[in-house]
Amino acid sequence: MRRSYFYGKIDIISMSRFIKSLLIALAVTVVITAALVWSLYHPQSSHTDTAAAITWGVDFSQSQAEYLQLNWKETYQALIRDLGVKNIKLHTNWNAIENTKDNFYFDDVDWQIQQAEKNNVKILYVLGMKTGRWPECHIPDWAVGLSKQEQQEKVLDYITMVVSRYKDSPAISYWQVENEPFLQFGECPSWYYFDDSFLKKEIDIVRSLDPSRKIIISDSGELSAWTEAANLGDIVGITMYRSAWAPGTDIFGISPYSFLNPSVYAGKAAVIKKIFDKNVICIELQAEPWASKPLMEAPLNEQLESMNPKIFQENVAFAQKTGLQTFYFWGAEWWYWLKTKQNKPEIWDAARNVIHSSL
Repeated sequence: MRRSYFYGKIDIISMSRFIKSLLIALAVTVVITAALVWSLYHPQSSHTDTAAAITWGVDFSQSQAEYLQLNWKETYQALIRDLGVKNIKLHTNWNAIENTKDNFYFDDVDWQIQQAEKNNVKILYVLGMKTGRWPECHIPDWAVGLSKQEQQEKVLDYITMVVSRYKDSPAISYWQVENEPFLQFGECPSWYYFDDSFLKKEIDIVRSLDPSRKIIISDSGELSAWTEAANLGDIVGITMYRSAWAPGTDIFGISPYSFLNPSVYAGKAAVIKKIFDKNVICIELQAEPWASKPLMEAPLNEQLESMNPKIFQENVAFAQKTGLQTFYFWGAEWWYWLKTKQNKPEIWDAARNVIHSSL
């Protein structure tokens, strides 16, 4: 999701979409109610003994590193060599790989995959049109004006190219198809959130090309019941945000997410396991500011109010109490920016300690 800010447009939905929204809302209510009941009988403290078994990873986006005016290769290598990261969720953008129609540029991703192979790093690869970081849907300029059918066909062609190219790499651990495809956040085509059949087509293509790997479908950890993701994916990937900023989402400066306790996540994961027999992992654990402006425009003191070493450690402790076993930190590029551009290595060093604790 994330990020710094957004101003979305609200579409007028048809009656069928309205009914679907009501059904989703009902599912959210049922799952959250079940989770709350579950949490009453499973205190938070019962999960702290699982901390040693947790797998810690990071999200990495070349475009985000470039936005922060970092050398993206240096940043990527620092994550592996200095922090000791062994699990990376790799965000790649359609508009970067196929900037020109039918002309695919894989050099940068090839390098990232090769570095992972050399260092025994496992890659969770995010595929599709919506792959994270603003504007969320990364559509090449040449594809913006295409019809719905043409856009979908070109996305499927793109996914086919990516999976076919990297499926034989031992570094690939999972494919994640789209990023939070059910959460209406970002600048995406008008059809994107109202065509489940397309997401199913994407999943089917990935399964047919690489039946050996499990597929992750992600959803908001805070704003969803996770049932849609569980119904389609082999693994449910969720976000975990303790604070947020967006127009109308906070009350007197208090993030609505701050009222959620670890047992809510644990309870929802238990319900998903019971109903769907699917595991839940966290594919975005907040470790980056959510400011009122894009990061490079937000004052440093505002950034550090939203994320600092104390909050970082609190978020790690919160995560450990949820009972989930896998977490990918969101914000590693920003840590490196703090360390190298602002002479503030504290979060980078704290992250190193956490990651090394699981090695």
